[in-house]
Amino acid sequence: MNAVWIVDDDQSIRWVLEKALAREGLAVRAFATAGECLRALEDDSPQVLVSDIRMPGASGIDLLQQVRRRKPAVPVIIMTAYSDLDSAVSAFQGGAFEYLPKPFDLPRAVELIRRAVGESEREAGADESVEAGVDMLGQAPAMQEVFRAIGRLSQSNVTVLITGESGTGKELVARALHEHSPRAGAAFVALNTAAIPRDLLESELFGHERGAFTGAQQMRRGRFEQAEGGTLFLDEIGDMPAELQTRLLRVLSDGQYYRVGGHQPLKANVRVIAATHQDLEARVRQGLFREDLFHRLNVIRLRLPPLRERTEDIALLARHFLQKSARDLGVEPKRLSEAAMQAMRAFGWPGNVRQLENVCHWLTVMAPAQGVDVKDLPPEIRAAAAGPAARPDTAGAAPAASIAPADAQAAASEASGSGAAAAGEGEDEGAAESLAAADAPGWSTLLEREVAAHLAAQPAVLDVDGHSDLMDRLTREFEGTIIRAALRHTRGRRIDAALRLGIGRNTITRKIQGLHLDDEAGAD
Repeated sequence: MNAVWIVDDDQSIRWVLEKALAREGLAVRAFATAGECLRALEDDSPQVLVSDIRMPGASGIDLLQQVRRRKPAVPVIIMTAYSDLDSAVSAFQGGAFEYLPKPFDLPRAVELIRRAVGESEREAGADESVEAGVDMLGQAPAMQEVFRAIGRLSQSNVTVLITGESGTGKELVARALHEHSPRAGAAFVALNTAAIPRDLLESELFGHERGAFTGAQQMRRGRFEQAEGGTLFLDEIGDMPAELQTRLLRVLSDGQYYRVGGHQPLKANVRVIAATHQDLEARVRQGLFREDLFHRLNVIRLRLPPLRERTEDIALLARHFLQKSARDLGVEPKRLSEAAMQAMRAFGWPGNVRQLENVCHWLTVMAPAQGVDVKDLPPEIRAAAAGPAARPDTAGAAPAASIAPADAQAAASEASGSGAAAAGEGEDEGAAESLAAADAPGWSTLLEREVAAHLAAQPAVLDVDGHSDLMDRLTREFEGTIIRAALRHTRGRRIDAALRLGIGRNTITRKIQGLHLDDEAGAD
């Protein structure tokens, strides 16, 4: 087991920390100088390093630089006297996990070291996960299903339709299908059909002959020719103009096409993978997308889950993107505190994985220190962490309906009892509007009152060894209320309820079972 290494020329400091950490069950190894520690680094590695800043010989700053170069994943805590605060801040910005002012409060020091140990363990797990899959990451069940589908489909030439919200990684899936297929030695060509003007899209896809139109001064190969023997990825296929849909259908049906202005058919040996964030079935019903082309593309469909349905992957992805941004910029990777990570998980991520990557790049540039706390996050994520009542209405959605004052007492008693929704079936719009009185307290206010009542009912002084289940109990009631209301609104249809709540089918099934709502849930 890796130990916590203590480096300090003061024997009493080493002794106090050794005894305190040993009581916490942590292995400890102590050194009197930075030189002794550096020699030990040649054969071993600490889980956490705690070093004084001023010592005979090499300083704590020198030691920090050496450890960051040799063992970049090891959290380093710098100890310093109050008079040396400037040096501590510079060390902190240069890669230290945290600094510990002297004289320090022993319980606070132990808590800080424990936090660093937890960070070290998380970093070790993240490194293993990143090595397991460099191009795509995901431990959530929905992503594991995607990985299995890629494995099954990679050896086939079948057409694949990838659906999912913007930013979920549809092109990454298409590239993975290509790179693990027999076509991997040929080209992978991607074209966003929504990004090309419609009058140029035909030439972009199929190429053109010299003189085919004004400005066509020489023959040009289209994307189908460029992808010969390989894979053509057509992104945002739902935006393709109707006349191009007809030509694409002919290629998929006959395997032949003509350049614009050409007379000789060309054979297409290309695997087509299409992607869209739109509901193609709805566009077919609206007459905006050809039904026969839809069925040609929809041979195999892969749905990529939005990031809000795979929150267990946010920590893994965030660490990966922070490391990637740090490598690109030539700096040390930032570390998210546990509170910051919780705030990241609470955010809705409307831009999905792409938005998460952009936020991580922003943090690498803008966060003032190596450790990123909630206060360092972008405003929209801080607002999400503060709760729905404080969240800015960035998406333009209407605020949630409030409960009128006359219903407040009933709602509060129901939240502490059955937790059933007060809005009834959710079908009567007039009734819903009556609950949205302008001067009514919001549901978060009522929830705050309910929590305050429970806290007031507790003894004035709690035993530190005692245990309250208040958080767990209220959380279960809160989730139960939401799911009951959604199931009543959809008349027991679980899939519909999951879609309306923005969660996965497996998630709602698991919560229904865990909250013992099976008798109310119905079935699809």
